[in-house]
Amino acid sequence: MAASGAGGPVDDAKSGKAPVAQRIDPSREKLTPAQLQFMRQVQLAQWQKTLPQRRTRNIVTGLGIGALVLAIYGYTFYSVSQERFLDELEDEAKAARARALARASGP
Repeated sequence: MAASGAGGPVDDAKSGKAPVAQRIDPSREKLTPAQLQFMRQVQLAQWQKTLPQRRTRNIVTGLGIGALVLAIYGYTFYSVSQERFLDELEDEAKAARARALARASGP
């Protein structure tokens, strides 16, 4: 005999809690076509319920990845332009050294 508070259906109804649904494997258990149709309807309803959230998350993820790609692309352009700038500075430094050597050895 079950002790009081064992969580039976009568106890759950009194406490206001609904019984927990059990997972059913349709491949193992023989279900009627009506039960299978009901399962499909419930799955479709759950899928439609979560679709807007999933769509929003997918859009945010796509925008985040796109922003990351654009940032890497922009940084690449920036670093290449910095290299060219440093090359120009190096060329100017060589020219300045050559002028200094020419002045030092000239007069």
